[in-house]
Amino acid sequence: MKAKYSDNTKINNSIDGDDNESQEEHPDNTPTERDATSISKADGFSICTILIAGHIEGHSSVSPPMKATKYERIIPELVAFQRNPDLDGLLIILNTVGGDVEAGLALAELVASLDKPTVSLVLGGGHSIGIPIAVAAQTSFIVKSATMTLHPVRTGGVIIGAEQSFEYIMRMQDRVTNFILDHSSVSKTALNRLIYSNKELSGDIGSLIDGERAVKIGLINKVGGLVDALNELKSITKRNKPDPSSVPT
Repeated sequence: MKAKYSDNTKINNSIDGDDNESQEEHPDNTPTERDATSISKADGFSICTILIAGHIEGHSSVSPPMKATKYERIIPELVAFQRNPDLDGLLIILNTVGGDVEAGLALAELVASLDKPTVSLVLGGGHSIGIPIAVAAQTSFIVKSATMTLHPVRTGGVIIGAEQSFEYIMRMQDRVTNFILDHSSVSKTALNRLIYSNKELSGDIGSLIDGERAVKIGLINKVGGLVDALNELKSITKRNKPDPSSVPT
């Protein structure tokens, strides 16, 4: 991906401070997964942007040509962001169909554990296990036209017809539900009503909500776009930085 930026913006290829100009590309010049992460600096404010797009890949690879976000690539980027003192904040942009539950929760837990300013922005869709990642940020945004699908945990492959199998799936569902409740202001009653609704999706259980409804029920903090998310990130950063006049010389 050839990034375009103005003279007062610098985009590095590595968030650990490496200014190496080389960037891995496929032979046909299509972008690799590393293109999902970039660093920009303007007006003395440095942010890392991570894109969560397509299918959130877990322990098994998805079949081409489906686009995927590989959690084993995003996790080291989050660690490097936390350790880099030159980076002020993290912007997470989501347009995902969901994916592996444990991989999604792992990313969400890491984002929630960061002690630097974090803001998420849902564009297009932030479905399924993408919802915990969206709400894990300190402030979450969603555009009006974006949608989010809430539904019970699904599993594939061979399932043993025993009570223990049902209990395992319910415990997995509880992990997802409790994370969302802990990191948003949506009520448990409203969340479960949407997850287990049999009236909104054709031939399935769950609900599809747009950006305004997601904010109205307290799932997402604010309706807004890129500029709103960047301004919020800058505002959080300024609040967290010590006043230079109060620092002893």
